[in-house]
Amino acid sequence: MTWNELISATFLLFGVLFILIANLGILIMPDVICRAHSLSKAVTLGILLMLIGLWIYLGSEDVGFKILLTILFQFITIPISSHLFIFYISHQLKKQKKEKTTVMR
Repeated sequence: MTWNELISATFLLFGVLFILIANLGILIMPDVICRAHSLSKAVTLGILLMLIGLWIYLGSEDVGFKILLTILFQFITIPISSHLFIFYISHQLKKQKKEKTTVMR
């Protein structure tokens, strides 16, 4: 096993561990907003580490550029989609809370 493969395997292993931690966060966190937050942060870092490991393993400049674009795309889309999901959920919770207060009066 070469150093290149060893470093690549290390990055892949840590990426998988972060995604596993994100899945455990879904089970442990108390509400939807906390779950979405923990999931988006850990999955972003896990995918980043896995893609860096793939980049080190393949080592090609052409593939490296494509992986760099994929990393950039993941950094843009995962946090934005998580933010939109939390925004939607918070509005639904406010709407339900408002309906409960109007029914009680």
